[in-house]
This record gives sequence, C-alpha cells and structure tokens, in this order.
Amino acid sequence: MGYVGITRTLIQKIPIFCMLKLLSIQQNKIQTEDHYIINNKLDDLLNKELDELFLNANNCIDDENFLEAIEFYDLILKIDPKNISALIDKGVTLQILGRIKLSLRSFNKALELSPKNIDALINKGSALHLSEQYLDAIACYDEALNIDQKCSMALAYKGLSLGELGNLTDSISCFKKALSIDEHCTLAQISKDTAQELLKSINTAKKL
Repeated sequence: MGYVGITRTLIQKIPIFCMLKLLSIQQNKIQTEDHYIINNKLDDLLNKELDELFLNANNCIDDENFLEAIEFYDLILKIDPKNISALIDKGVTLQILGRIKLSLRSFNKALELSPKNIDALINKGSALHLSEQYLDAIACYDEALNIDQKCSMALAYKGLSLGELGNLTDSISCFKKALSIDEHCTLAQISKDTAQELLKSINTAKKL
C-alpha cells in the first residue's frame, strides 16, 4: 500500500476513532451526572437530618431541657464538625447552664472556622462578661463593630461591660447609639434607663 493508500485508510478510520472517543466522553458524562445526582440526594438527606436535629434542639431549649439540647448539638457536630450554627448554639446553651469555659471553647471553635462571625464574637464577649473579663469582652464587641458598625447588639453589650467597669458615661453613649440603630433594642433601652438613674444618683450624692 502506497502513501496515498495509507493516508486514505487513516482518514477512513478517524471518524470511527472520533465516534469511540465521543461515546467514551458521553459515558463519562453520564457517570458524572449520575454521581452528581447521587451526591445531591445524599446532601438533601443529610440536610434534612440536620434540620430535624436542629428542630429537636430548639424544642428542648423552648422546654428548658438544656442538657438534652446539647446532646442534639453534639449529634449535629458528629455529622458535621464544622457546623458553625451548632457550635454557637451549643455555646449559648452551655452559657445558660453556667458552663462558661466550655461555652468559650465552643465559640472559639466557631471563630476558628469563621473569624468574622459576628454572632460568635458577641456571644464570646457575653461569656467573657459573665466571667468578669470585661476588657476582653469589650475587645470582642469592638471586633464585631469593626465588621459591622451598625450592630446594635454589639453596642448594647459593650455598654454593659463599660458599665461594669464604672464608665457610665460611655456606657450610656453605647446604649443611645444602639437605640438610634434599632429603637426596639430592649436590652439597650432597659440598660440605658438603669445606667442613667445610677449616674444621676451618683451625681446627686457628690453634691451632698
């Protein structure tokens, strides 16, 4: 077979090779799509299971069964160790039970995964406040405010810590700023009224 004959034979074989290649690609695509569908179904099942566990935990919180709620959060974290919502909710529940060190550990884990998570920062600050570590608590609130200057809860909690340090003027300023952002912030309103009354009584005592 001459050069022309060989070339013609190769040309004739190219479409067959291409068809086989196309078939191979198509089969891989089908396998990939099947894999994608299976993964989606597994994700849906997993998300449904997590949703049910969160719902059970919330029901326990509503019934004040805090220990049982923690068990549900632990189940969630066993399935998904990086579930930030579960870490934060577990920390809050531990805080309610007075287990401050464990709650801080939970908040810190959440912040390792999401350093700019405002909920984790505020709740960590609250736990530090309960431990009378007011300056450390304020540092958490300031970090939250660096992320969102209009975070009324961070301002309200910061005001509480400033009040504990005896800085009532700055404390009241934080409460007022929080209320200017969210007029329905009950924590800021009640705390502002209390701080103003306290400051008024202190100033009155100084005049005597």
